[in-house]
Amino acid sequence: MPQSSALISGVQSLVVYETRARYFIVGSNQAQTKHRVLKIDRTEPKDLVIIDDKHVYSQQEVRELLGRLDLGNRTKIGQKGSSGLSRAVSAYGIVGFVRFLEGYYIVLITKRRKMADIGGHSIYKVEDTSMIYIPIDSVRVTHPDEARYVRIFQNVDLSSNFYFSYSYDLSHSLQYNLTMLLRPWELSSTVEPSVDEEHSSQSRQDSFDIFEDEGLPMQGHFPSPLVNGLKSEPYLKYVWNGKLLERVKDIVHHDWLMYIIHGFCGQSKLVIYGRPVHVTLIARRSSRFAGTRFLKRGANCEGDVANEVETEQIIHDASVMSFTAGSYSSYVQVRGSVPLYWSQDISTMMPKPPIRLDQADPYAYVAALHFDQMLQRFGSPIIILNLVKKREKRKHEKILSEELYPAVINLNQFLPPEHCIDYIAWDMARYTKSKLCNVLDRLSMIAENVVKRTGFYINRSDFYCHTLRPDERWGDVGGHITPTGRLQTGVLRTNCVDCLDRTNTAQFMVGKCALAYQLYALGMIDKPKLQFDTDCVRLFEELYEDHGDTLSLQYGGSQLVHRVKTYRKIAPWTQHSKDIMQTLSRYYSNAFSDADRQDAINLFLQVYQPSEQRPHLWELPTDFYLHHKSSMALAQERRSYTYWWSEGVLAFLPVAYDEVACKDNMRKVKVKRVNRYDEAIDIYTEFFKPYELTSFDDTFCIAMTNSAREFMPKTVGVDPSPFTVRKPEETGKSVLGNKSSKEEAVVQRKTAASAPPPPSEEAISSTSEDDSEEDREDDGSVSQRSTPIKLLTESGDSTRTHEVETHTLALQIVTPMKGWSGSIPLEQNLPFRSSPSFPPRDPVSLFQEDSVYATAPPKVDPDSREVFEGHVMTGQGQVRSLCREDVLMYREYIKNRYM
Repeated sequence: MPQSSALISGVQSLVVYETRARYFIVGSNQAQTKHRVLKIDRTEPKDLVIIDDKHVYSQQEVRELLGRLDLGNRTKIGQKGSSGLSRAVSAYGIVGFVRFLEGYYIVLITKRRKMADIGGHSIYKVEDTSMIYIPIDSVRVTHPDEARYVRIFQNVDLSSNFYFSYSYDLSHSLQYNLTMLLRPWELSSTVEPSVDEEHSSQSRQDSFDIFEDEGLPMQGHFPSPLVNGLKSEPYLKYVWNGKLLERVKDIVHHDWLMYIIHGFCGQSKLVIYGRPVHVTLIARRSSRFAGTRFLKRGANCEGDVANEVETEQIIHDASVMSFTAGSYSSYVQVRGSVPLYWSQDISTMMPKPPIRLDQADPYAYVAALHFDQMLQRFGSPIIILNLVKKREKRKHEKILSEELYPAVINLNQFLPPEHCIDYIAWDMARYTKSKLCNVLDRLSMIAENVVKRTGFYINRSDFYCHTLRPDERWGDVGGHITPTGRLQTGVLRTNCVDCLDRTNTAQFMVGKCALAYQLYALGMIDKPKLQFDTDCVRLFEELYEDHGDTLSLQYGGSQLVHRVKTYRKIAPWTQHSKDIMQTLSRYYSNAFSDADRQDAINLFLQVYQPSEQRPHLWELPTDFYLHHKSSMALAQERRSYTYWWSEGVLAFLPVAYDEVACKDNMRKVKVKRVNRYDEAIDIYTEFFKPYELTSFDDTFCIAMTNSAREFMPKTVGVDPSPFTVRKPEETGKSVLGNKSSKEEAVVQRKTAASAPPPPSEEAISSTSEDDSEEDREDDGSVSQRSTPIKLLTESGDSTRTHEVETHTLALQIVTPMKGWSGSIPLEQNLPFRSSPSFPPRDPVSLFQEDSVYATAPPKVDPDSREVFEGHVMTGQGQVRSLCREDVLMYREYIKNRYM
């Protein structure tokens, strides 16, 4: 079966040239070796005329084409002073085309910034855009309200949290993107011949072969391995410029189409003894029923809810970059408003307007539509975590719980018992006010049960480390196990009223629990449990707080009011004044600016399309009719109240229908057979850019947040493990030995400056999220690993045995060796015996309590030695003769680069 790989867009940089009657957009790939040309007519006042010849040009051909265009558009033939072709703007992609009351505009991305890297696939943030009016002035028909629509459209700040990628589908999860590569695409009917191969074979007849004198066969006569290049259709629910590209998507080549998402993207590097692990957080905001806090509540008639965001955390062992050879894990969870017809009236200018149910829904019709979407995308089980208040003096949030729970009960009676929707109701606000209860302990118990039910995605089967360090909790993890790893089946859906503060803390605790299982699955830790106040959790908490602040600004108009530290009850006293300011900012935004932001979102998403035959956007009393299509026309087909799921969904549960290799899903992916050396799939060249000079210090991997640089205390002798608990009382005394009091004071100040503030007496139990006394004993040590120094001290045998049983990383170092004369733990006390396959090791040091041994150098096979010697000889200027495969590879490079 041919290997599959994601196709890299052939248009990554644009140059817009203009003449008196045309716009010519020249798009090229990153290496500037392949080019495409788009022609836009400027003489049409209100229509968009675009011509794409679908031809791939070389660099020389593009220069000749632009030269002919320049010569043909000069005012006088042969005149050198006046140019007929002028360069208008350079860009990195096309957001789309939009029209209000006059002609069309083109929106271009003129500035970008790299935000993350997933397996060599770069994710960029839009930093700046440009909006160009297409028709020329001589044919422009002016309208007095055009400028106002342009201002409203530009109120959507595209430089704020919009993301795109040229090679990675951001609208889908990592699980979808990687499982898509494993499907049997040779049986698919969507395989199309490579246009580039047809073009190259046609042009080969008119050119000479620079290798024909070397005795090598032509590429057309030499069987070169093919690779399936895949390009999937985006999940339009999370695409924000889908309507802006709808006018041209059937006209132009798919390389011109670049889909953007809105939400959050952040990446940090977790350094585990020098081993880099990338932690990525991606949030996708739904473009359906999108809007601001009080203006978009509940759900619309199609089952789309307000403030719906899909959050995905990706853990990647960055020491290996490839999707096929690397180790990747992801976990997805969702937040969204309660799927009912409800709203809040903001005309009363109250901080908390009363909640009202707008429409009776006795058969849970709108909830059925919503959960049908979730079953298709995530599979089962769907777990609802409802955090709204249960007990109130005056009914407010409780109204939503009283409607949601009967709706879930009604829908579950028609589902098979094993796929029913789980409903968890927990009054988080009331729990927080109690001094006897700990919020995060309760959330950790919920998170443990949720992760065990849904499982998580990993693209590798069980590692050998799971046998060396078994954990009873690993066997209870759910999901769908496959020969290549395991899949997450089902999802947690968290909601409160706003889906901001409480929801973000709950999602953080679930993500923290999933992170522990992900790191354990990748062989990074010895048990699936992480503690607070470690570098790893602090890094993860900072990511989630940035994620929560960004989503809160988009929907509520201010940053988070209550954070994780607030619920841990360790927030500094200055945090209270900040919370008050954020509350006032949120109230001001909701009262005075949300209406304008809502109009801008409706116009950008083309929910409202201006026309001279309909009222203007600012004249509409409400946008209810824009988002509820059933209010404008009667539905032709009514869905069943009992069989409320889509056809075919139940047949594949618990696996999501969208990830099954059925005919409907296979048609959504374009497959293109390409050579394995083709630039369209060469992610190595795309990432490392060997054709240009780059500075190592300027690379993204160096600049990203680093746990060792930003979170680890800058103290000599501090345990470098990111899983070590950093407490204010932890100093370098026990490690540094005999130090003066002055030096110890400096060490204490440095450690305290880098550690979080001390917890209060009420919140001491929240620093540990263990559910049993046994786990508390295991987690009582300062570090989650042991060192040989602690194992070989003169303490009692019981202490040494406890350290060995808890942490087995140092077992191979302290096992008895030949000639060893020191005191060692008895071998029968060790849980694992030394392997007889280890080479003999002799102690080098004369000290008894040392662990330095002499060992024989490892054996290297002849092939590896030959490769290394070849590298050394090349560096000395002695180049060996190339083999056939090397010459073919060089020939491909020369042909793609220069021919």
